[in-house]
Amino acid sequence: MDIFLSSIPSIPDLTHPNELIELASGIMKGLTHFAIFLTAMGVILSLMNWSVKKRGEGISVPLLRTALEQYVKWLQMLPHFILIVLVITSGFFLCSTLANRYHNWEQQQITQIATTVAGERLEQTAPRIRYDIEEPFTDYRYVEGKTIEVKSTRIVSRWMTLAGSKIEVKINQTTSPDTKQWIYSVDFVGNYEVKNQLKGISEFFFEVPPPYGYLLLQDFQVEQNGKPLVQVNPGDYGFPFKLAPGETTNFKVSYQAQGAPRWVYQPGDQLLSNFQLNVLAQFANAEFAGAVPTVTKEAGENRQLSWVYEGNISVKNPLGVFTATSPVRNTGVIPRLLLLAPGIFLWWIILLYLSLPLTLRDIMIIAGLFFACLLTLTYSSRFIDAKLAWMLISPLLLFAVWGLGKNRQAAWVTMICTISGAILPIFGLLVPYSGITLSLAGLLSGIWLAVQHWYKLGPGKS
Repeated sequence: MDIFLSSIPSIPDLTHPNELIELASGIMKGLTHFAIFLTAMGVILSLMNWSVKKRGEGISVPLLRTALEQYVKWLQMLPHFILIVLVITSGFFLCSTLANRYHNWEQQQITQIATTVAGERLEQTAPRIRYDIEEPFTDYRYVEGKTIEVKSTRIVSRWMTLAGSKIEVKINQTTSPDTKQWIYSVDFVGNYEVKNQLKGISEFFFEVPPPYGYLLLQDFQVEQNGKPLVQVNPGDYGFPFKLAPGETTNFKVSYQAQGAPRWVYQPGDQLLSNFQLNVLAQFANAEFAGAVPTVTKEAGENRQLSWVYEGNISVKNPLGVFTATSPVRNTGVIPRLLLLAPGIFLWWIILLYLSLPLTLRDIMIIAGLFFACLLTLTYSSRFIDAKLAWMLISPLLLFAVWGLGKNRQAAWVTMICTISGAILPIFGLLVPYSGITLSLAGLLSGIWLAVQHWYKLGPGKS
């Protein structure tokens, strides 16, 4: 498969801006060579005509006479050709500038949306029950080339699982006046049940760290059976307690915190039993993180998410809530359309040339209408949907080009050319199925030209 793909030749893709610029520069070089060719042909034909006249033969040579007539026709069309080239070139620079501006505007919008939910997440880790035990330890030492085995004991920390967890969380959302970022105000209450299932061990440590990533932590309190526990060492959140084998005790952890617009509960590697987490998000666009909630309730803008498990569970990813932003869709559509707009204009003007006689003034008016409509579409799409904006602009364009026809039949010809050459191609680049719409526009253009020139059913050129 790789060999097959590597054998495909590199072909240009006009939807890429760099290749489009390379194509435009190639066209400009080609047009320069074409102008030199026309000039040289004119000089050669003039010299041949002067030579024939000098011998007194006139211009009776049929080949020379035909060549001169064709050259005169080319010269008559040359102003039109030069004007179209100038319009397309200037239109490309205009559209590329608009595409760059629009791209920067889209990136600013995305940055603003991302800024509202940026920052560290506010994370609460589940408490752990630690106890210390002595275990035998063997150390090997080398003395005078001999290995001596030294047996001793050492203190090793072990952890006991929680017998039950019931966490109640209320989250309010506010906006920072400086950064316009969402800030969570979290009211946390966690009730934990601890049962000593060990024999011969009665001394434990209840370790519960404060939330990670907070901006403000207030009233952090740990209670055992309704009695507050005092923190002895700053930064040490391990609270010693005694519990006889088979007995049960309860702990309560409560605090208020402010932090980033993401709150999660991290069970870690613990195997949790009788776990219940209820989160009341008192704002809109609240979504869950981690496992899917077992219960979800909606009440206006409030949303309650609950994770309730009666048996043992192990959670790999943290459970929590975050603020979902509006999805950013259809980015890059207008910049792509603007980069391809000169090609669409060329498509439209060729259809009009093959269907109607056009003057230089007509071309200038048509070009002005086309790029004015694109300019209106570019800036109106910042406030309304681009497809709706083009549907509102299209009737105005059709109304304006109706006067291009000298009579009713010619006016209908103009309408058909405008629909198939300008309106449908631009609309095709705005919708998701661009290929189908552009194919229909090309098919309509081809059918119209065939009907007009082959079947003589259209009015044709006057």
